[in-house]
Amino acid sequence: MRVVPALPRRGAAALAAFGAAAAALVACGGGGPEPADLVLNHGYIYTVDANDSVAEAVAVRNGRIAYVGSNAGAERYTDAHTRVVDLGGRMLMPGLVDGHVHPLQGGAATLKCSLDFLPLTVAAMNVKLQACLDASADQEPGGWLEVVNWDRQAMSTRDRDPTRADLDTLRTARPIAITSIDHHTLLANSRALALAGVTRDTPNPAGGSIAHDAQGEPSGIFEDLAVDLVERAVPQPTDAERAQHARIALDLLNRQGVTSFMDALSNENEVKAFSTLADGGELTARAQFAMLIDPAQAADPAAAMAAVKAVAERYSRASDKPAPVVQVRHVKFFLDGVLQAPAQTAGVLAPYLVDAGTPGAPNWVAGTSTGQLYFSQDALNAAVDAAVKAGFDPHVHAIGDAAVRRALDAMAYARQQQGAGFRGAIAHDELVDPADYPRFKALGVFPVMSYQWAQQAPYSIEAVKDQIGPERYARMEPEGSLMNAGATIAYGSDWPVDPMAYFYNLSVGVLRRGNPDHPASFGPDYAGRLNDDPLLPRNLALRSITMNSATQLRMDRQVGSIELGKYADLIVLDRNFMEVADDELAFTQVLLTVVGGRVVWSDAPFASVAPAAARAGVGRMHLLNARNRERHVH
Repeated sequence: MRVVPALPRRGAAALAAFGAAAAALVACGGGGPEPADLVLNHGYIYTVDANDSVAEAVAVRNGRIAYVGSNAGAERYTDAHTRVVDLGGRMLMPGLVDGHVHPLQGGAATLKCSLDFLPLTVAAMNVKLQACLDASADQEPGGWLEVVNWDRQAMSTRDRDPTRADLDTLRTARPIAITSIDHHTLLANSRALALAGVTRDTPNPAGGSIAHDAQGEPSGIFEDLAVDLVERAVPQPTDAERAQHARIALDLLNRQGVTSFMDALSNENEVKAFSTLADGGELTARAQFAMLIDPAQAADPAAAMAAVKAVAERYSRASDKPAPVVQVRHVKFFLDGVLQAPAQTAGVLAPYLVDAGTPGAPNWVAGTSTGQLYFSQDALNAAVDAAVKAGFDPHVHAIGDAAVRRALDAMAYARQQQGAGFRGAIAHDELVDPADYPRFKALGVFPVMSYQWAQQAPYSIEAVKDQIGPERYARMEPEGSLMNAGATIAYGSDWPVDPMAYFYNLSVGVLRRGNPDHPASFGPDYAGRLNDDPLLPRNLALRSITMNSATQLRMDRQVGSIELGKYADLIVLDRNFMEVADDELAFTQVLLTVVGGRVVWSDAPFASVAPAAARAGVGRMHLLNARNRERHVH
């Protein structure tokens, strides 16, 4: 590769001292340092250390960082066997750490019928569904049609909420199950309900609800944990199929620069799939898991934690070597649902608004619903306390301000009972009462945010703006407010809830708006800023998906920054995220991904750095990052 001059010095004396200190720490007697396996030089090395230092070169030996500093200093780590990669001035940074993602679901979704995140009418949806049915006619009459990426909020606000009767008009005898993009709603046809044994007399399960029509019959809509009533009737993937779903997910994640993640909704099947890959040397990202405890299981906290411990003991491995391993360190609690209409299952302090006017003269007034809280305060306190006592970190889904407060109260209770040694996290935090902003810092709780939700979209305009009113809407997606209150923000993509587009999502955190020219955006109709919550600076956006997420996951001594002795989890970008114009941020691409010193993904001009297997991949990117490809057609 082309050798380029050294980057302009950002304080030549400081960089020289930085490299000299690194060399001194690893020098072997008087004969100089031991040669590295890999040196990446002539770059903008953004370290995410305590000072956000920038270096020129990094050396890797035995999967760990052996040197960070100047190009000249890195030359001391090379010999005839060292692979030297000239970065050509490009930005290198720590690998991305996703603190909340659903990789096995995402991998499986690439193989299912997809509605492509589009804002469809009911009729347009049925056209797509019929095409999927016709393309898989060999599955008649009994094979399930599983459908993903349904934008329920856009459909319900632009047309109406569909029912099983709409699906029953399709030319098929097959059972159909459609999952919404937020994975909180499932729509099923009558055949699916019959196979699931759901009737008008089926009770709502703990943590979920079944919608009914005016005659009291199930409408086909299932919310939150009621989704399980139908999903249990769907034939489950084999272990081999789950392992393949995991391979697909890992390939997609590596391509986007993800080197560590936490599966935020796990059972033993998810853990086993990735453990199988680890045993075969195929695990290309550090994999952590949060085991789901539902309200029914939480009624006996000791038994629930014993079950989690059994899974952890079966699959968790020590992370004392650079190669990725599987670890079960977290417990997941679903406290509420979603803010958006028509579901409105997120727990809020004040009622949702309802339109008491007419289409021509709307009049939004307080209704009676405050959403759902699936755990009482006492039950959540006991469950979180039991998790901490058993050695697991609690990870709570809480979207509405009432749910966030209840989750914080539970963290405070566990802290009082067990001390401050645990690392609690509250995921999503879309609506937080300002009185609770400083409690995240005070309690040492990580808000795990998905920045892409802080853009204008059908789910953030039509489905929620009028329904919560201007005061609450002004503080939706409060990343900036939480930052100003001292919270340590971690990033979680929540994929496959949205298309996989990490740097697009980070750009939304920085700008609080989408980029209408990007395929993951919602197009020019949704091009403005969401609200006036403070913007995140670029360095904090990058820190949130590296060092902060690593700290949330107890990996901060191993990954999250480029520092001596840490594992060599590194990515190279096609542009400098810290320096390019605002409108370029969203288009940042990953050219090289290294995990524990091993290249797991590469693209031009670094394609020759990786084995062919690391370049080929098994993913299907076209399904995951083209949200607005057909946006204006339907």
